[in-house]
Amino acid sequence: MTFDLEYNSERPLMIIPEYGRHIQKLVDHCLALETKEERDKMAKAIVDVMGNLQPHLRDVPDFKHKLWDQLYIMADFKLDVESPYPQPSKDELQEKPEGLAYPKSASRYRYYGNNIQTMIDIALSWEDGDKKEALVFTVANHMKKCYLNWNKDTVDDAVIFKHLYDLSDGKIDLRDTDEELSESKNLLRKRSSQGQSNTKTTYKKPQHSNQNKNRKR
Repeated sequence: MTFDLEYNSERPLMIIPEYGRHIQKLVDHCLALETKEERDKMAKAIVDVMGNLQPHLRDVPDFKHKLWDQLYIMADFKLDVESPYPQPSKDELQEKPEGLAYPKSASRYRYYGNNIQTMIDIALSWEDGDKKEALVFTVANHMKKCYLNWNKDTVDDAVIFKHLYDLSDGKIDLRDTDEELSESKNLLRKRSSQGQSNTKTTYKKPQHSNQNKNRKR
């Protein structure tokens, strides 16, 4: 007694494997039908089965259109049936999408992050005054903290002021100021205390009640 075993390596590749090989065989059988009426009837039945196999597509707008497009794709665009939707083009499917512009960072100092540039732009939009000056020094202190996170334990304020000058295109110049930023050890202490508060848990000794201590049994 001999058996004819069919291995996947000998089978043709499935165009859309999510629907399984049986759906692909139904599509191939639909292509082989002689009359258009038979093909129309079977194509509608295949689309209904595909919808049952992929119920999540019901949440997709115009999911029936998507199913018909997938039917044409599995038929290699050779299926001649009456469809409620226009048949997709094979060239359109194989057309390569346009390349997306790679996001370019305007900053040479990436360790500061993109939010720093946004904060600088906001500071530039404010009118001159005490509030703007306070915001500028807040940004500078945050830059110093970011610098310490990624570089070393100490940094000179002149370096931060120079980077702030570059990031603001020369519109914020604190290079000759007498004001000083927060000390590095204070910024590092805040960083370490925040990390410990997130991981350290306090243990409280359970308190036992003494109400039953002198009770007579």
